[in-house]
Amino acid sequence: MLISSEFKLALDCCRRSFATGGSPIDVDLSAAADWYRFLELVRFHRIQGLAWNALPSRCGKLPNEVTDALSRDAVAIAASNLASSVEANQLSSEFERASVPLLFLKGVTLGVLAYGKPALKSAIDIDLLIDPSDLHRAARLLRSNGYRLAAPRESPEDRVLHAWHRTWKESVWSKAPSFQIDLHTRTADNPSLIPGVRVQSPRQCVEVAGGSQLPTLADDELFAYLAVHGASSAWFRLKWISDFAGFLHRRSADDIGHLYRRSQELGAGRAAGQALLLADKLFGVLQQAPELRDELRNDHATVWLYRAALRQVTGELREPTETRWGTLTMHWTQFLLLPGLSYKLSEVKRQAWRMR
Repeated sequence: MLISSEFKLALDCCRRSFATGGSPIDVDLSAAADWYRFLELVRFHRIQGLAWNALPSRCGKLPNEVTDALSRDAVAIAASNLASSVEANQLSSEFERASVPLLFLKGVTLGVLAYGKPALKSAIDIDLLIDPSDLHRAARLLRSNGYRLAAPRESPEDRVLHAWHRTWKESVWSKAPSFQIDLHTRTADNPSLIPGVRVQSPRQCVEVAGGSQLPTLADDELFAYLAVHGASSAWFRLKWISDFAGFLHRRSADDIGHLYRRSQELGAGRAAGQALLLADKLFGVLQQAPELRDELRNDHATVWLYRAALRQVTGELREPTETRWGTLTMHWTQFLLLPGLSYKLSEVKRQAWRMR
């Protein structure tokens, strides 16, 4: 598969933004890039902060328009992440006072774990995980903090909200001027995937902007969650696999092997192998783990999933909904994430319900 110079340069920017990275950008890649195409690519994949962090302004080859655009985007991402950190800390305190357990998924906590600081990673929303039994109390807390329910619709006594969460893993809440919360009562679209990864799972606290500490999943559970989350959209956005690779950066072969084995116990299925093979292709995460790489390559379904994801992430710069076949090119892959007929039937039912 032919990968463009601009995509290779974007990969280099991501790699050099990992927590322990920071070496100069590849001069040959920089010289070969079409900078306007590169700007379009990093904006589509939402890695402008990583690109600006890795490309020296120092790089005199960038056209002024591209330099200005990347700089503005990076500043906006950093400012948004700072505001999200403050908002997340406030929500964490409110939920703790109300004795409603919560965890933060992805977002600024993952930004720190993957890149060493929360300012680089682009994030549209704040993902909160709660226990399903706390949905009513969580909704009340969000409303008291200025949020309104955006999806599903409002209803008396939140009857629609409770019915929605029986089928969908999250509801969407918004607050002016620009905050959005995805409120999760489970971690995967299909309940058969990672059923044991929930708000009661082992956790870690991550220091974000201003020195505040936010709770997120512990490494084993976070690895499984990130793999399943990326697989749900066939990894079509480069920022997702960059986050995943950054999270694994400089871990030993034994550590990665442990994370993979544990993900299988947690129910991540082939999503974990797909993620590892894709991260290996793009970022070389399995260079020190050839035995695990060979094991994953020996499973034909995992290889198909990996190749489908590689086509998605290196393909056209268009949203899946804008392509000829729409999201079908992603959704078929979800049938392979777990073996067995019962899982596939449950996935048929789930996808049919979502298309209603």
